Amino acid sequence: MPGTAFDVRVDEIDGVVTLRMTGDVNRGAQEPLERAYSGTTGGSVVLDFSDVDYINSTGIAVIVGILAMARAAGREVRAFGLTDHYRQIFQITRIADFMAIYDDENTAVAAG
Repeated sequence: MPGTAFDVRVDEIDGVVTLRMTGDVNRGAQEPLERAYSGTTGGSVVLDFSDVDYINSTGIAVIVGILAMARAAGREVRAFGLTDHYRQIFQITRIADFMAIYDDENTAVAAG
C-alpha cells in the first residue's frame, strides 16, 4: 500500500554493492537512492526490492536513472526481491532488458 517512507542502506561485499531499499519507490526515493548509488564504487550493483512496498511511475523513472548512471560507469546492475507484479511491469517497460532479475539474493550476488 502506498505511503511508506523510502529508505536505502548500502552493503558492499567483495566488490558487489547491494542497495537495500525499503518503503515506496516514488519521487521521494530519487535523492536518497541516487546519493546511495553515487557513494559506491566498484563493480556490480544489486538492487534489493525485498522490502519495497510500492513503485509508481516516478519510481520507475528513478530506477531508470540508476540504470543510466550504472551504464555510463560500465557497471552491471542486477535485482532481486521483486514481486511477480513488479517483475511483470519491469518486463513490460523493458527495464528488465537492462538488468538481470533474480529470485533471491544469493543468486543475484553470485551471478557476477
